[in-house]
Amino acid sequence: MSREQRAQVDAMLRQPRPQGSRSVAEIRAGFEALMARMIVPDGIRTARAKLGDRPALHVEPDSDLSRAGTILYFHGGGWVYGSPQSVLSLTGHLVVKTGFEAYSVDYRLAPEHPFPAATEDTLGAYLALLDSGLDPSAVVFAGDSAGGGLAVTTCLAARDAGLPLPAALVAFSPGLDATRTGESMVTKEGIDPVLTRESVEHTGAMYLTGQDPHHPMLSPAVLADLTGFPPMLIQVGTNEILLDDSTRLAARATAVGVDVILDVTADVPHVFQSFAGALDEADEALDRAAFFIGQRIRARPIAR
Repeated sequence: MSREQRAQVDAMLRQPRPQGSRSVAEIRAGFEALMARMIVPDGIRTARAKLGDRPALHVEPDSDLSRAGTILYFHGGGWVYGSPQSVLSLTGHLVVKTGFEAYSVDYRLAPEHPFPAATEDTLGAYLALLDSGLDPSAVVFAGDSAGGGLAVTTCLAARDAGLPLPAALVAFSPGLDATRTGESMVTKEGIDPVLTRESVEHTGAMYLTGQDPHHPMLSPAVLADLTGFPPMLIQVGTNEILLDDSTRLAARATAVGVDVILDVTADVPHVFQSFAGALDEADEALDRAAFFIGQRIRARPIAR
């Protein structure tokens, strides 16, 4: 069944798209329409919230018993599109599988707000959680695609600001190299049904606005010093042009003594975990992510 599921997902992602350059509004609308097709699990409740200066979506288990822990989630979308609502399939499944609450940050997007606006907002969200009294040992950063990159750069920013670091990081298909020098950018072109070099360079240029991509906060997979980082789980598929972003970050972190799990799944696309409920590999990967988070946040249940 899994092979058939993978083929169905690949075919869906390869459906013809509008030709020519699309406006930012069209890109955003198209992504929201795609993500609206993902399966959001039962057993959660959501509410609008605010972390620092930014809106957020609070997602928690819809039960009388949950666990004391917080997932601070950063959505994907090339720093240009996406929203907390668009990744509710991901945050919802993580909440159901872990029993922890999640806050999904609605950070500012490019081109209206280029680098470093996104990291400023995600760091501000983390500061707001700390100021509310949350113990950093009960917080995990998580994100997908560009949001997976933000999980890393937010941790960099927190460390450099002298803040206590979260218990762990979880990154799904993270974008970690604005220099685009990974071999997979070439070897996986055409195999990847979601991203192309042209598409990531197009949105990337909106975020960089002419700044040098050789900056640790833009290309942590090849330039960042990851010393002192908490344990990391990186999940990626073999059919991704961003595959080497993950493999090089894992090697870089391991070289400075960081506890890293590099979890590579064969023949699946970018952020395949979004297809939970329709793709066996997605459910299994989220089970592994939930187990990892549970290992890092060991907390007693909360009676409500």
